[in-house]
Amino acid sequence: MMLLRKILVMVLLTTCVSFGVHAQKPTPAQRPRLTAFGAEDRYVLHPGDVLDVEYRYTPEFNQTVSVQPDGYISLQMGGDLKVAGRNLEQVRNLILARARTRLESPELTVVLKEFQRPYVVVSGEVAQPGKFELRENLTAIQAVLLAGGFKDSAKSSQILVFRKLNADTAEVRSLNFKTLKRTSDLENDLTLQPGDMILVPRNRMSKIERYVKLASLTTFLYPLMR
Repeated sequence: MMLLRKILVMVLLTTCVSFGVHAQKPTPAQRPRLTAFGAEDRYVLHPGDVLDVEYRYTPEFNQTVSVQPDGYISLQMGGDLKVAGRNLEQVRNLILARARTRLESPELTVVLKEFQRPYVVVSGEVAQPGKFELRENLTAIQAVLLAGGFKDSAKSSQILVFRKLNADTAEVRSLNFKTLKRTSDLENDLTLQPGDMILVPRNRMSKIERYVKLASLTTFLYPLMR
């Protein structure tokens, strides 16, 4: 009987130690890795986003503002401020710096009320051209498949991807997907970024410059971006 009790005590102690090890906080190597759109990424503001600016002690200056196409917001306390491309904490610090010129020890919060969901546009010789939300990592060929795939008239050896560089210019990259019909080699594919525009041309298309005026491109694709 004494031997049996000793064995039970040893089993209980071993079990407690085991639970203690598993209850420890996981090391960084054990933590799950976050994707490109995971919680570690800080959302940066874009035109069309809507912010609530709230002052703790001076609520008369509270307001809801929209990020204008030029990237600016207009504040009662601070005037015009460029916020596009910045995250909420950066914007809060900028507004605080402006507010301190008129208020003593201001406290405020900036809340993202509405945001422009990231998207890509697929146009040209695809079954269902249109605007598609970018919910996760997406490549050019996957975007074409979301748009219903190539039409028979498509020139799959010259898929054009337009990427905005600034307010006036977009860079053009040509991709050759013709070999993808025969192989699983995806080396020629491209991971898309928000705002990218894909054009699947017809079988015959004249040579296109590497850089184009964004105004002419937007005019062509505008019906799909609405």
